[in-house]
Amino acid sequence: MVDVQGTVTDGFEPVRDAFAENFARRGERGAAVAVYRDGRKVVDLWGGVRDADGGEEPWRHGTAQIVRSATKGVAAAVLLLLHQRGQVDLDAPVGTYWPEFKAAGKERVLVRHLLSHRAGLPALDVPLTPAQAVDGVSGPVALAAQAPAWEPGTAHGYHAQTYSWLLAELIERITGRSIGRWIAQEVAGPLGLDLWVGLPESERQAGRVGRIADIEAPAAPSSAGLRVRPKQSVTDAYNDPESLTRRAFAAISPAADENDPAYRAAELPASAGIATADALARFYASLIGDVDGVRRLFAPATLTLARTEESAGPDRVLVVNTRFGLGYMLHGPSSPLLAPGSFGHPGRGGSLAFADPESGVSFGYVTNGMQKNVTADPRAQVLVRALSKSLAL
Repeated sequence: MVDVQGTVTDGFEPVRDAFAENFARRGERGAAVAVYRDGRKVVDLWGGVRDADGGEEPWRHGTAQIVRSATKGVAAAVLLLLHQRGQVDLDAPVGTYWPEFKAAGKERVLVRHLLSHRAGLPALDVPLTPAQAVDGVSGPVALAAQAPAWEPGTAHGYHAQTYSWLLAELIERITGRSIGRWIAQEVAGPLGLDLWVGLPESERQAGRVGRIADIEAPAAPSSAGLRVRPKQSVTDAYNDPESLTRRAFAAISPAADENDPAYRAAELPASAGIATADALARFYASLIGDVDGVRRLFAPATLTLARTEESAGPDRVLVVNTRFGLGYMLHGPSSPLLAPGSFGHPGRGGSLAFADPESGVSFGYVTNGMQKNVTADPRAQVLVRALSKSLAL
């Protein structure tokens, strides 16, 4: 039995019970969950071991993990804040700021298309090697030359990996700062977040960041009824090496070692952010309200942009219906979010972070055991249902 540590405010005990149940029934190895309400922390829990691939070092308060695509929500905030400050026009062509990007029929790709997965650039004709993916040059060069897979703006498809180089290069062209440096100086530093896009050597040496590993989810008990299986079309798309789905997720090939220090030091805002659960929850709390004297990051108009639907319906990469605002996944059939007004982002295989302005709640969950899912991890879903129950008490 895993000893769950931390605290919950009265009324949020269902979240603690669900978190403990994940270790007992859903294969959890090491994880943490945090919830803020109206800028105040009401859930702060952790348990298990730091490293999913072996070792007995316990998960401690402040243990951080790679959060994969949950990083996208942090990166999206950078462009929205630059827009809020008048430094970028969301309806301007990307080529306005990045002239080389205009090649191969991309003259009319708008900044908002990058955020809403409508640019038509989820895959590369020639995938990058792991070394090229982290060199800060090869990714932007490849995307500047890449022709879109569909007419930009006419459809959407999840830019699983290419989102890294698209946003990082655009932000550096606009600000003169790398995206990791911008986040550290403008967001993580002022808010006191243990969150990095580009892990500093000092943090690596401190030993606070755990190792992730792919794990199998336990089989559902026979008493649980029929298990929901992926549609055959989804399964086929992931199995077909020529499909846009496989090519999007294989934009780095062979797959990078996510525990490699070089990968973790790279500023890849699609997939390589490292954070604690508290940092993710606190970040989203700061988008919707003041936190410990720090003024909210998003003005009301910017918050509206983040959660106004830009893309909805069949996703050409994920092969299910998805909904996105500007950089954020929205509530829908394939999303794990709390309520219709919620906005946030999951990470493939586990992590999840979001805010729900109507209830004043923000949520962060990180894990080191990556299960086979893209948008809706069962462990995160159980926690979100428990949070919903807590709010209804």
